Amino acid sequence: MKLMKVRALLILTFLPFTLSATEFDVESFSTSLDYAQVIRVKAVQRNDTSWCFHTSVRHNDQSWGHYADGWEVTDLNGNQLGERPLAHPHDNEQPFTRSQCGINIPDELTQVVVRAKCNQHGFGGKPVVVDLRQPKGKGFTVRRR
Repeated sequence: MKLMKVRALLILTFLPFTLSATEFDVESFSTSLDYAQVIRVKAVQRNDTSWCFHTSVRHNDQSWGHYADGWEVTDLNGNQLGERPLAHPHDNEQPFTRSQCGINIPDELTQVVVRAKCNQHGFGGKPVVVDLRQPKGKGFTVRRR
């Protein structure tokens, strides 16, 4: 009986860590074009220390009923730092690139996530993790001032 209590206590102790670890997972995503996929990101630091993100997205836009309707920049915990709403479908422009400037990133953050969403499925496509310390990496380039 005592062993069962210890096991239950251990499970309850580690359960919150397990739940928070899977809350924002950049490794699990769908490659289906039914989900908006981030193809490329160019991050440019401005003189005022804010950032511009030039983000290329691919999605199987099908007019107003199903289209990529935005992308966002988050920290690695999923806290939103900036967003770019997309106001209309891009049926005949795939992939397409849209920019958003004025995104403030705290100095202590070295990596951010850029992910896109669509009006039917939300988030779930391939994100790009941008390492702000590197001039380039898989799916991104960075220019610091």
